[in-house]
Amino acid sequence: MDGMLTLLSFGGEGWGDEIAAGVLVTVSLALATLPLGLATGFLIALAKQSEERSLRLAANIYTTIFRGLPELLTLFLVFYGVQLGVQRIAALFNPDAYVEINAFAAGMVALGVVFSSYASEVFLSAFRAIPRGQYEGGWAIGLSKWQTMRLIVLPQLIRIALPGLSNLWLILLKDTALVSVIGLSDIIRQAGIAARVTKEAFLFFSVACLLYLVLAILSSIVFGYIERWTGRTVASR
Repeated sequence: MDGMLTLLSFGGEGWGDEIAAGVLVTVSLALATLPLGLATGFLIALAKQSEERSLRLAANIYTTIFRGLPELLTLFLVFYGVQLGVQRIAALFNPDAYVEINAFAAGMVALGVVFSSYASEVFLSAFRAIPRGQYEGGWAIGLSKWQTMRLIVLPQLIRIALPGLSNLWLILLKDTALVSVIGLSDIIRQAGIAARVTKEAFLFFSVACLLYLVLAILSSIVFGYIERWTGRTVASR
């Protein structure tokens, strides 16, 4: 028992510092990806409702591709494919140019496009759950389309979409483990390094499991509070 506590301690003898750094990377990546995925998913949902046929087609193609591809393959395409493409473009201007894509940025983009493809369906379902009369009522009292969206539709949209988005956040949090394969020092990578060095694989991967569960529980508490807050906000209107 003392040996395990020593391995998990902070400082030169333990791996606590490295594991804590991995937690920070995991949470930072998830939080950085969330606004990108939400904003893109919202725009894709709007495009799917557009009267412009080309926009609807493009949005459907986008979600079909990124919902159909495995997340790991999407990560490889972004990290290696984009890097290769940029490298070849740069070589046209400077044959000796070397371009390296940042692993954190690649992970954020890859997870962001996957998250947005699923989030767009959540937003689309929420849009369809809001009666058409809500829009017409806003226009009838002189509100513009933007004002109707901001003041009437969005508050209801957030409340309706929140349960689905909370599930997607938990999936995103777990999918951050994939970035360990491109060298980003998240929880899984740090636990793997510690396991190989100390030969205590069960200990460190058990710690990794516990950390993900703690993050999931904390996330559920936060989203539960947000759901109650949005419910009170809507009820007070």
